[in-house]
Amino acid sequence: MNDMTTVERAVDDKDIKFRASNVQVYYGDSRAIKDVSVELKERTVTAFIGPSGCGKSTFLRCLNRMNDTIDICRVEGDIRLDDEDIYDSRVDPVQLRARVGMVFQKPNPFPKSIYDNIAYGPRIHGLATNKADLDVIVEKSLRRGAIWDEVKDRLHAPGTGLSGGQQQRLCIARAVATEPEVLLMDEPCSALDPIATAQVEELIDELRTEYTVIIVTHSMQQAARVSQKTAFFHLGNLVEYDDTDTIFTNPKDSRTESYITGKIG
Repeated sequence: MNDMTTVERAVDDKDIKFRASNVQVYYGDSRAIKDVSVELKERTVTAFIGPSGCGKSTFLRCLNRMNDTIDICRVEGDIRLDDEDIYDSRVDPVQLRARVGMVFQKPNPFPKSIYDNIAYGPRIHGLATNKADLDVIVEKSLRRGAIWDEVKDRLHAPGTGLSGGQQQRLCIARAVATEPEVLLMDEPCSALDPIATAQVEELIDELRTEYTVIIVTHSMQQAARVSQKTAFFHLGNLVEYDDTDTIFTNPKDSRTESYITGKIG
């Protein structure tokens, strides 16, 4: 019986992409994240939900060390990607961000052509040795971003000339161009209209077959539609983490229930 449990645990461990233990985040003297421990599954969409200012975006930014760019920010605890400590001094944050891509709240294409938006990452990371290789990566990434058919005849037009929804899909395509294992998305639809939001949500669902996707969203409806796992944050604490269906229909913590039913938020 014990052997079986060990085998099951080994299988479960193999499914874990990120393992965070006792994570604290400080901005100066103020503690924004309090003792968060969580295991995030591979090839799964995990949604971080909670009221504004509850720490969900701050914790998301710990996963690819984006908080390193903020002088007064300090991260404590242990965060492992495939069991490797991402805060180890030997880990290059630039290489880490190639493995853990990020899509921001507001679409932010570079002031370059659509082609060069995608080609930029593969060029600096040495993923293509010639123009033909780069052409293949650009097409593949734009297809993964579900925008190839809309832009294939104007690859040298500026990325900033696309609509908001197209720009966001271009940014997703740019993020996958470096062949990341994880995609972090910080409220990727908050600046989009309902039609563009539906397109990005459909894309997120497709991407989880190849990537681990972690999304911060202020929309509980969106979390329910796109994610398989949900983490509820409140006042810097991770209150509850479970299957999305369970969080929305049978939460264990009264604070989660209050948020889901609109009593807090």
